[in-house]
Amino acid sequence: MTDIFRYSICDPLKKDPIEMGAIGKEEILDILDRFPWTDLLDKMNGANESDIHFSPSLEFENASTRHGLSISVVEEGEGYEFYIFYKRPKMVTRLFGLVKNMDDNFLSDRTGQTTEDVRDAVTALITNDMETLESRWG
Repeated sequence: MTDIFRYSICDPLKKDPIEMGAIGKEEILDILDRFPWTDLLDKMNGANESDIHFSPSLEFENASTRHGLSISVVEEGEGYEFYIFYKRPKMVTRLFGLVKNMDDNFLSDRTGQTTEDVRDAVTALITNDMETLESRWG
């Protein structure tokens, strides 16, 4: 059975994320490669601050496992860097380990990520390499 993913994008000048629908994993890297990160950053630079709602972002989620990545780009000095947010179901403990419960949308984030890091994370997601996702972005 082929994994089905959903994806959405955030255009900085649109108030709401844009749901793009279901896709197969074989389409994801092409979407990532063609996403206009720098064009959207340029669009932000020419806009009034009050018109900016998001950083340019792309989100992929495996509909079966509910593991997903949100990737955002921000300007940093003379260049830019990526933020990677890794969402997944995870058992969490509270009250010094006395209480355990499932958090269906557990989120961790990493800043200062490169284009290569983004590609590695997306590749791990589409190949269901949860060990790599957890060790590098968890």
